[in-house]
Amino acid sequence: MTEPTEPTGSPDTDGTDGAVTPPQPGTVLLRYPEHLAVVRLGPGTDVPAWATSATVYSITATASETSIVCARRAVPRKATQAGPFLAFAVEGTLDFALTGILHRLLGPLAEDGISVFTQSTYDTDWLLVPVDAADRAVEAWRRSGVEVRDAPLDLRS
Repeated sequence: MTEPTEPTGSPDTDGTDGAVTPPQPGTVLLRYPEHLAVVRLGPGTDVPAWATSATVYSITATASETSIVCARRAVPRKATQAGPFLAFAVEGTLDFALTGILHRLLGPLAEDGISVFTQSTYDTDWLLVPVDAADRAVEAWRRSGVEVRDAPLDLRS
């Protein structure tokens, strides 16, 4: 009768120990379904109530303008606006020391002639792509190794 032997070497030497490697930062995007607009208001303008009605919205104020990203459906017709856009967020919280995330994501879009509006929050980067180019953008990202998933409907999850 043969005695069982202990395996030699470490269990992950060949990389098949079953461990799941987390994706590299910037290789997973979450797609939000709401159509967004980028609206230009004058400098020092109070933020109107309609600006905060979207699942995703952002307000940026400078000495020369106030820009709002918000739900396209809420924007008054006379407002100076661009869009509609779909929002894509880099999944996870990005460390401020990371470099090259936007470069990795914008390169494939530039190669395909797709315009993009970018914003960053404390946690992550956001890319707004024209709705009529969103499918092409997703394909360009997938060809470059970026995974695109539908975002959870509840942003708190």
